[in-house]
Amino acid sequence: MRVFQPADILIPRETDLEKWAVIACDQFSSEPAYWEETRRIVGDAPSALRLILPEAELGRRDADRIGAAHAAMEEYLKSGLFREYKNAFVYVERRFADGSVRQGVLGMVDLEAYDFAPDAKTPVRATEETVAERIPPRMRLRQGAALELPHALLLCDDPDDLLIGLLGRQKAAFPKLYDFELMQGGGHVSGWLLEGVVLRKLRERLDAYAAGREFCYAVGDGNHSLATAKACWEQLKREHPDEDLSGHPARWALAELENLHGPGQRWEPIHRLVTGCDAEALLGFLRERLEEGEGSALPCLSGGREQILHIRTGNGQLPAAKLQAALDAWLQNHSGSIDYIHGAGALRALSATEDAVGFLLPAMEKEELFPAIAAGGVLPRKTFSMGAAREKRYYLEARKIR
Repeated sequence: MRVFQPADILIPRETDLEKWAVIACDQFSSEPAYWEETRRIVGDAPSALRLILPEAELGRRDADRIGAAHAAMEEYLKSGLFREYKNAFVYVERRFADGSVRQGVLGMVDLEAYDFAPDAKTPVRATEETVAERIPPRMRLRQGAALELPHALLLCDDPDDLLIGLLGRQKAAFPKLYDFELMQGGGHVSGWLLEGVVLRKLRERLDAYAAGREFCYAVGDGNHSLATAKACWEQLKREHPDEDLSGHPARWALAELENLHGPGQRWEPIHRLVTGCDAEALLGFLRERLEEGEGSALPCLSGGREQILHIRTGNGQLPAAKLQAALDAWLQNHSGSIDYIHGAGALRALSATEDAVGFLLPAMEKEELFPAIAAGGVLPRKTFSMGAAREKRYYLEARKIR
């Protein structure tokens, strides 16, 4: 079984790609102004924005919006908006404001080789807990959709950078597919077509990398997106028990493969924000449940004030794990809602009210990832982020899934 392989990739032609590409739907979920500005920038132009449902807007006529997204997919396909590149990989470079470059290869992952269960032993595994209630709205969008657009990022454990880094040194020989600035401070993205001999050699290197490995790829970003694709695939199989679906396009999902050890890999913490709560009562509960001597110092922000909570951890346990368990326990019996925030500045602004508490978490060391997943299963949800919010993958390429 080849877990990660070339795909039939769709890219818009004769289109303003700066208006077409929009950031992953799960970003800026507590900042609707970001999405309002995105809509203003897009205007009436063709855009991936019309094909997705931002999580910041969930609950606002979801059925109508999903129906409109499905209709837009059909319209774009019938209009000839896309050029299709058959059986191809795309080498991708994302350049950020500080000059750093994140490299990747866009292809498709076999959902038969992926499981998001905490005890999974599949070649492709989740890195964080899957929140069950986040799956149904995404399934409603994917079911009946003609297209998928990827924001999932897979990680390989390739210290010598033999899979992807080599492509960066050869890119001048590849046909360039796109090269443009991303909206709202997302940096610059470029893509090159991999086909023919180059594609064959990459497949050989991928085969060599996977040989003898039980655990090949970790889902570094877009865990719930890939989990949704898996859930839809499993449902399709249940609904057609007597059919051979082995070649059905829904068996695969587009994803970008990146190297955990690549030079552009920057990991950021994901902070916690609880709103609509009794802030003092929550902090008192956490001090009683978690505070032990001189453990990890965790800044807690509320109403413009900062307090320090000391969390003692052991046996490799992360502060995020203990905090998340305590917050989940609190929210089972008290009012309030939790959100996951990228960036200390955004957290400080959002926790400035008296009924909100923000928790500034430390970053995880990326070298800990594969051993931690192999040894103990998934990490607590939203333990780390591959870059800041504006550095997330933008929807750009697409693939037919029916």
